[in-house]
Amino acid sequence: MSEPLKTTNHEVIRAWIEAREGRPAIARNAGKGAVLRVDFGEHENDLEPVEWEEFFTIFDDNELAFWHQDITSEGLPSRFNKFVERG
Repeated sequence: MSEPLKTTNHEVIRAWIEAREGRPAIARNAGKGAVLRVDFGEHENDLEPVEWEEFFTIFDDNELAFWHQDITSEGLPSRFNKFVERG
C-alpha cells in the first residue's frame, strides 16, 4: 500500500482522477457554497458535474490541496482522495 500523497499540481490531479475513470464534480452545501468531489459514477444525488476549468478555479480560490493514494494494500489502483487545506 502506498502512503497518501499531497499535491496542488493540476496535471497530476487530473491524470489521477481520469486514470480511475472519475470526473470533476461539486456537491452543493446549503449556505457553504460548493464542495469539490470526484464522481466515480456511483449513485450520489448531491453531485453536480463541472468542467475542469471550474473545478480548478474552486480548488485554487479555496487554497486546497489534493490528498490521494496511488495503490491499495492489494496492489490495485486506489480511489482514496480528499481535498484538504494547503497549509
